[in-house]
Amino acid sequence: MATIVMERIGRVFISLQQIRQVPQMLTEAAPSKPGTVRDTEVPHYFRDCHIYTGYRPLNQSWRYYLLSMFQRHNETINIWTHLLAFLVFLVKLCQLAETVDFVNDPHSWPLLILILSSMIYSAFSVAAHMLGGKSELCHYGFFYLDYIGVAQYQYGSAVVHFYYAVDESLHRYVHGIFMPVATILSCLSCLGCCYGKYCNHTQPTWVRKVCQVLPSALAYAWDISPVVKRLLFWSIASSDPALSYHFGQVAFFLSSSFFFTFPMLELCFPGRCDFVGQSHQVFHIFLSCCTLSQIHASHLDYMGRRKLYSRLHGSSEAALFVGLYVLTLVVCALITAFMLRKVKQVLNLKAKSK
Repeated sequence: MATIVMERIGRVFISLQQIRQVPQMLTEAAPSKPGTVRDTEVPHYFRDCHIYTGYRPLNQSWRYYLLSMFQRHNETINIWTHLLAFLVFLVKLCQLAETVDFVNDPHSWPLLILILSSMIYSAFSVAAHMLGGKSELCHYGFFYLDYIGVAQYQYGSAVVHFYYAVDESLHRYVHGIFMPVATILSCLSCLGCCYGKYCNHTQPTWVRKVCQVLPSALAYAWDISPVVKRLLFWSIASSDPALSYHFGQVAFFLSSSFFFTFPMLELCFPGRCDFVGQSHQVFHIFLSCCTLSQIHASHLDYMGRRKLYSRLHGSSEAALFVGLYVLTLVVCALITAFMLRKVKQVLNLKAKSK
């Protein structure tokens, strides 16, 4: 009996030893990945302010950059924050599709534009942070794609605010011009972001920030105006449940804008935010919370203010706004194609001069 027990204990011990060797066996079987490098080993326009380590080396295989989402580097958190946000927005779309007729109800199309534009901006952001480190041209190309995502999301925000949140008095003054102006401002925002990125070759970092922030700030001020007017007349006794979410989306957006414009965490703790704690990571989190609050608020407005917005907006306006959304995407794509061509010219001149 004792012999049998000892044999079984021996087998368990051997099994545990084999299990402990599994991670080592997987590591040996998997192809080795290049480690991260310091900021001095990548071009200056790849570098972030006060982020000194954790950069991925250039000119690796596409597979390396795709799998780098599971690797520890200074873009890992940026990838995952918006990847998780994309999944949350997708789940939200599936939930709403059970109760909202996105096909046959034109009044639901602005809400659909908002959710789709939210998914697009988060997906484009993931692509930029994950694949933008492959080469100089890829860096510009994928971040220009990211700027298309930002611009079309700005349009998505404008359309739900004008369609669902606007009141009669403001609608009387801006009807006919609100969405065309929002379209123009979204395209200018894309142009400003692309040009600011292009200036990285010759101009200091603050020039890029001004080009990115100023047009986006103008677009946001215009797009959020119907919501601000409602919030200004918001009383504590109000029974409108959407107002709390509208207040939340404004608070989250202003917080995200602060961390995008001013890298305070890196300035206060230089060298300690290389992997976790970057201001851009906080910006991603706040922006995702802003978008989720915005979707909740717009859905509540869609359900609770139908009598008002169906009277203010004709049946053909929703289709017109869908057309303007497509136009925004096309114009922004043309802008990025033009700016990417200029980048290629600069890179070709740079290569010839070596």
